[in-house]
Amino acid sequence: MRSLRVLLAALSLSFGLVSATQTTLSVPPLHLSSLGSNEFTTLSLPRFPNHRVRVKQSSFCDPTVNVYTGYLDVDQGAKHLFFYFFESRRSPAKDDVVMWINGGPGCSSAMGLLMELGPCSIDMNQTVSSNGTTWNPHSWNSEANIFFLDQPVGVGFSYADFGETIETTEDAAKNVHAFISLFFESFPQFSGRALHLSGESYAGRYLPVFGSEIYDQNQIAKAQGRPTLNLQSVIIGNGITDISTLYPGRYDVECGTAALEVPFQAISTCVRMKTALPRCQKSLKAGCIDQFDAINCGAAVNFCENELSTAMRASGRNVYDISKPCIGNLCYAENDVITKYLSDPDIRELLGVDPSAGNFSSCSNEVGNLFTARLDKWAVPTQYYVAGLLDRGIRVLIYAGTYDWQCNWVANRMWVDKLEWSGQEAYAAIEWADWSVDKNVKGKKAGEVKQAEGCLLSFVTIRGAGHMVPHDKPAEALAMLSAWLHGRPL
Repeated sequence: MRSLRVLLAALSLSFGLVSATQTTLSVPPLHLSSLGSNEFTTLSLPRFPNHRVRVKQSSFCDPTVNVYTGYLDVDQGAKHLFFYFFESRRSPAKDDVVMWINGGPGCSSAMGLLMELGPCSIDMNQTVSSNGTTWNPHSWNSEANIFFLDQPVGVGFSYADFGETIETTEDAAKNVHAFISLFFESFPQFSGRALHLSGESYAGRYLPVFGSEIYDQNQIAKAQGRPTLNLQSVIIGNGITDISTLYPGRYDVECGTAALEVPFQAISTCVRMKTALPRCQKSLKAGCIDQFDAINCGAAVNFCENELSTAMRASGRNVYDISKPCIGNLCYAENDVITKYLSDPDIRELLGVDPSAGNFSSCSNEVGNLFTARLDKWAVPTQYYVAGLLDRGIRVLIYAGTYDWQCNWVANRMWVDKLEWSGQEAYAAIEWADWSVDKNVKGKKAGEVKQAEGCLLSFVTIRGAGHMVPHDKPAEALAMLSAWLHGRPL
């Protein structure tokens, strides 16, 4: 540890860097491995005068790789976004970089980390021998270096000093771009490395906007001769992207055979929903799509929810996996255990969580309500962002577990099929095909895929999985990611 402190002291003389509590690094670069574990190193760039990154090494979760945690400080330090970073288990010096975010809006990416695709999973028994977590052999850092980001401010361990908030995806995108830029430019080992934005649920809204912000800022950077981010793809799992297909998709999941072989809703319930669906669609189109009006759009959403979502929420089924009952916070018992685990003072200290962050919660109702009040999901046709990315050469993968109701695969298939972009006809001509993790085992079907060489857009279904695909089908999720990152067909 003494030699590490000497190294940091030397860096401070060369670049103006000392510990996180003293000054900031205004002129990177340095190597991640040079960071200490007892205190944050603070980084900044002149072109982001209102942002800085505090980062330190950690022994959290995966002992086989280097792990880092920290904060993006925004608006001259008034807002603070927490992140986890895990190097790849395979080749950290060569593998791509993936950013993962959960949805909500307002849900912590610790859920994705500890329930789905992170290097460790929450130990539901919280045994002493496991130290609270268990090894995840199907972690996505088996294939890539990966960030888990708690955003916007107010989510997870992210917090604001004076009650500041972020209320729209477009505003959140600016902070995400700044964070990724600061990290890549501060640590030249990642210079030019392929970047993939991934997430689920409300990430169907977040990621197309975040990807577009990165692409547009890259064009400005190119014109000014500055470094750019090598954005390669956007990966959306069970996302909400185009609201025009949401309710027809939900109807098919409940009252058709899109998910289960036999519809689970009563016939009388399905008749009522079928009758209400045209009015719902007409109201959404008039108030939220053709001419956005806050009052009319809000009324349309309320009508659709009352007529088309009430029966599902009263059924006792898990809205994220209709094959299971709803148990615990957000229908998963793991969420309660994760909250308790991340509220442990020793774990918070290990991660470097600022005491000002307050208590941890899986999802923030306050953040969700702020986005809802601005009708963020309904006001912007996010599918146009997807089309814009595709038309500029950015690959997009849409994947969906077939047991999800909330952001179901049918609704996603509908909006993808009608998406207007330069490759629409070519995508429409692609035939659906079965795929499996082990192609040598006949009959072991994982799902269906619509994918072709040279087509920037791909769609994958995962049979028997719900909203959180890596939680339900970890091997299938990792196989899908591996094929996507390396340009292989499923």
